[in-house]
Amino acid sequence: MQRSFTNILTEEVAATATFYEQLLGLKPQFSSDWFVNLADPDNPGLELGILQQTHDIVPAEAQQAPAGVMLTFVVEDCDAIHKRALAANADIIEAPRKMPYGQKRMILQDPAGTFVDISSPVQE
Repeated sequence: MQRSFTNILTEEVAATATFYEQLLGLKPQFSSDWFVNLADPDNPGLELGILQQTHDIVPAEAQQAPAGVMLTFVVEDCDAIHKRALAANADIIEAPRKMPYGQKRMILQDPAGTFVDISSPVQE
């Protein structure tokens, strides 16, 4: 695994990001109206994402779910993890596909119903 962080799903992206900035001292690494990536300034590997719940990149099933989070794991090869998921009969919500932000992504649901994003950089 190369990277892992939690995305909090909300319609109040800016206010939620500000809360974590003020509460924990996290700093924006990327900021838009639909997504903010925060990181600890002393340990940039500790990240938290704030993602607009109804944005197009969020699966329709997650847009309606009351859980409020989608876990993201960035790995070397999304397709390899997809094969493992198929072998395990995992609940695959979206098969791997290239996303407009330079990653290949698939969405699963874990046994507890948590949405899980498995992504890898697009190899071109």
